[in-house]
Amino acid sequence: MPSYRIPSAQDRPPLQRRASGLALALGVNLLLLLVLLGLGVIPSPEKKPSRATVVDLIAESHDAAPAPAKSTAPKQRTEAETRPVPKPPPIVLPSKPTIQQDKPLEMIEMSKEELAAADVRNLPKAGVGSGTAGDSEEVGRGPHGEVLYAAEWARHPTDAELNGYLPRNARDGYGLIACKTAPGNRVEDCIELDQEPHGSHLASAVRQAAWQFRVRPPRKNGRPMVGEWVRIRIDYISVSKGE
Repeated sequence: MPSYRIPSAQDRPPLQRRASGLALALGVNLLLLLVLLGLGVIPSPEKKPSRATVVDLIAESHDAAPAPAKSTAPKQRTEAETRPVPKPPPIVLPSKPTIQQDKPLEMIEMSKEELAAADVRNLPKAGVGSGTAGDSEEVGRGPHGEVLYAAEWARHPTDAELNGYLPRNARDGYGLIACKTAPGNRVEDCIELDQEPHGSHLASAVRQAAWQFRVRPPRKNGRPMVGEWVRIRIDYISVSKGE
């Protein structure tokens, strides 16, 4: 009866037995070498730096745009934009004007005669005793030491205005008075200065009739001075004519 037997290593040829044993020994040594390298017992051999030159032969694409360089400007601009802008302080207008207004000047009403007297074209020529050309002549002093100027008629008085104040049986002569000028070419506060003949009461007649007189105010440097004193003389000739 036939029998079967499992082949063993001893049944192999000697060459095969040697090759398998050599392979097994090399495998065990290689395994031990890997284990030792992993544990660091055997240092790995150092690699010498390569002196070979590496040339990149990949052509650049002309269509590709270069990558923009990073810059900190956008970041700074962003910080400037995000920084809050301070608002200007509100302008507060004062409810009342801070500039003190001067009081309005007091206006003095002047008549046509006073306006005409203020006209430089009507200024008289300089006379004896006068200073600047056009100034009124100084002829003395008033009752309280004021400068007394020669009177300049704006309108001569009429005989009717003078005769009503003449005394009876008046003789020829003159009356001399001093008056303070007032607005409207008028005079006031008149006082008697002199008369001729003495005791004739002609100065009193002139003083009483003075409220009707129209006399221009004296001028200094071409400026009329209302309120200054003037001297007025009325000459009586034949009792009916005065000038």
